[in-house]
Amino acid sequence: MSSSAAVPFWRAAGMTYISYSNICANLVRNCLKEPFKSEAIAREKVHYSLAKFENGKSLKPTVRSNDQE
Repeated sequence: MSSSAAVPFWRAAGMTYISYSNICANLVRNCLKEPFKSEAIAREKVHYSLAKFENGKSLKPTVRSNDQE
């Protein structure tokens, strides 16, 4: 039995499922017509809180977005 027969193509390409699904979702969003395209792109944004620790204590958390570096 060949071991590569059961491997999904995204895994064979060296990708994770999350990265594969993100690429597919981005392609679908870009194929939409307006106003649906702009609404879908606006929902894509993610905001999260990042807290650094120093000497075992949490510093003030900062809110970031996925479009920030």
